[in-house]
Amino acid sequence: MRSRKHAQTSASPVPVALLLIDVLTTFQFPDGDAILHGALKIRDALVKLKARARQLRIPVLYVNDNFGDWRSEKEVLIGRCLEAKGGQFVRPLLPDSEDYFVLKPMHSAFYMTPLEVLLQHLQVETLILTGLTSNSCLTATAHDANMRGFDIYIPLDCSCARDSTEHTQALAQLEAMAGANVRPSRSLKLPTLIRAAQSSQRDAN
Repeated sequence: MRSRKHAQTSASPVPVALLLIDVLTTFQFPDGDAILHGALKIRDALVKLKARARQLRIPVLYVNDNFGDWRSEKEVLIGRCLEAKGGQFVRPLLPDSEDYFVLKPMHSAFYMTPLEVLLQHLQVETLILTGLTSNSCLTATAHDANMRGFDIYIPLDCSCARDSTEHTQALAQLEAMAGANVRPSRSLKLPTLIRAAQSSQRDAN
C-alpha cells in the first residue's frame, strides 16, 4: 500500500504488532464478574508483555469496543472504565501517547475499523493477540487476521474467558483452525519473532 505524503504515522521499525483487545472495559455486562476474575489473573502478564514490546519498538495497538456510543472519545471511555469495578484491571494497562487506539463496533478488531489499513501502513506481518475474551472477540479477530495472511501468536496467559475450560477450548480451536501459535508469554521470544517477520518481508519483496 502506498503511503500518502501527508501521513503522520511512519512504518513500524519492526514488522510485528501487539494488539490489546477490549482491555478498556467496565465489566458491566452479563458474566462481567467472572471475566473480571480471570482478567485480574492475566493483568501482570499483559503489563510485562507490553513493556517488553515497547523495549523492542514493537507497536502496541489498543482495539476496543465502543459500547455502542458513536460519540464517545478515548478519554471518556477511559474515565468510565477507571470509575467502574474493573478499574484495578484497567489502570495498569492504560494506553499512552506512543500507543495506537482503534474503536470497533463488533467482535472482530477488523470489522468496520481502520485496523487493516493501519497495519498495512505500519508494514506489519505478525500479530500478537491478547485481551478479552479468548472465546469471543479474540477468536473473531484471530480468524479475520488469518484470512488476511497475518502470522498469529496468542500468549495463553494474556487472555481469558469466563472460566479456564472455555479459555483452554478457545485456544485449542484457534491453534487448530486459525493457525495460531499458542504459548505462554514468557516463552514468546520477541526478537526471534521480529527476525522471522523481517525475513518473510524480505522474501516477499
